[in-house]
Amino acid sequence: MTTQILPSSSASTQLPHYPRVLSIAGSDSGGGAGIQADLKTFSALGCYGMTAITAITAQNTLGVRGIHGIPPEMLKAQIDAVVQDIGVDAIKIGMLHAPEVVHVVAEAIRNYGITNVVLDPVMVATSGDKLIHDETVDVLVRELFPLATVITPNLDEAGWLIGGKITAISDMESAAQALLEMGAPHVLLKGGHLPGDWVVDLLAGDGGLRKELGSQRIHTHNGHGTGCTLSSAIAAHMALGFDLVAAVESARTYIVGAIASGAQVHTGKGQGPLNHGFAPLPQVIFRS
Repeated sequence: MTTQILPSSSASTQLPHYPRVLSIAGSDSGGGAGIQADLKTFSALGCYGMTAITAITAQNTLGVRGIHGIPPEMLKAQIDAVVQDIGVDAIKIGMLHAPEVVHVVAEAIRNYGITNVVLDPVMVATSGDKLIHDETVDVLVRELFPLATVITPNLDEAGWLIGGKITAISDMESAAQALLEMGAPHVLLKGGHLPGDWVVDLLAGDGGLRKELGSQRIHTHNGHGTGCTLSSAIAAHMALGFDLVAAVESARTYIVGAIASGAQVHTGKGQGPLNHGFAPLPQVIFRS
């Protein structure tokens, strides 16, 4: 496969380098979500993926059997090691299970001046298992919403955050506005949990941005890791130099293809993964 070489997105003079994306998230032993899904997505989109693991989960397609949190000081050490040596063009943030973990991530973003930040407020797994402590939610909103470029909640997560249910497409505008008022500069509200054959997501920004993105629903038993994959695809496209709207549109195109191409594949006995590698792009190299 041919490596793609593009002009660097950085204004400074640098040696040739890959677009670098860091996933700060939990590990999924089943390989369908979390860190594992993020790395597959980064690679499929031509980026160089790195990780800072927040928690280790024992899980498979049937559900989560156990969660072991990584000590905050070890999480900090992972982030420092990566950023100080390799550098970061974009960050995807997934499962943050405790307040002290949120503090570590927020401090790192501020200290290193990282500006391309996709926050997926992971609270509940596809299987329905709860992945975050209740007391962590307030800290997450206060510390990380203002630092994120975009947050990407599904309807269940958004409902938890705003304290109400979202039961129709007509509810999404007011829900997105409520999330913006909580401090997020941009919100991608994912509408896949609503019934119907047409799936609508809403991208909203505090500057008046409102953009609906729709696609035909793909009927499949393989929905595990969909949210992780979409948020990591947005981060990858931002690392490649796309603006936010283009990054979201391109990420949606990628995930629709990943769902469709893996829809009939059987992996495990429950909610299977997407086909992340359905059409991998060449590794990108930026040059000055």
